[in-house]
Amino acid sequence: MIKGSKICGISELNILNFIINHPYPPQFIGFICNYKKSPRYVGVSKLKKLLAQDKKKTNYVAVLVKPDENILEDIKHLNFDYYQIYDCTPKEIKKIKKKYNKKIITALTIKDKSDVQKHTFFSEVTDIYLFDGKGYENSMGFDHKLINKLKIDKPIMIAGNIQINDNLENYNKIADIIDISGGLETSGLKDKSKIDIFLNKINKIKKYEA
Repeated sequence: MIKGSKICGISELNILNFIINHPYPPQFIGFICNYKKSPRYVGVSKLKKLLAQDKKKTNYVAVLVKPDENILEDIKHLNFDYYQIYDCTPKEIKKIKKKYNKKIITALTIKDKSDVQKHTFFSEVTDIYLFDGKGYENSMGFDHKLINKLKIDKPIMIAGNIQINDNLENYNKIADIIDISGGLETSGLKDKSKIDIFLNKINKIKKYEA
């Protein structure tokens, strides 16, 4: 059942303020911290300015692809609630979680059923599971039916080329949180009108389910 949302790839202050102050803000806002191939990548100096904003009821998420010690040390004093980690082993994540005392979103990129089953290896270190497509910065989708029978006692976040025109109610049976990034952009930039449509849609789903 959809209980919340995450808007990822925020890099501009005016967009961040719009999201934070929306009547129905998302539960999570993500920032691309070390994946420089992404057009949504944000350097540490800019991150400091963005994260100085009062997040109010949202959680700030550092999106990290196989992070090394340099980036982890650079961001350790920033106002992040969660680290969303790609391409690390359970052992590596456990070490990061312990050292930096952050909640963990384990991101698994999915092509087939064998990728889905990898979630079992991360049960001890994960607070939220994210099932994403293989595209990283390209927002590739995957067959969401692959996770519709999962029985996990932790929240499930779903991403992978989700668009605001999708029937978001379809995700009710497979996920708790919808994660969207490229679907809220026009010509590669976050679009306030699309963000507004998405957040209002999520609110309606939550009210209907309640």
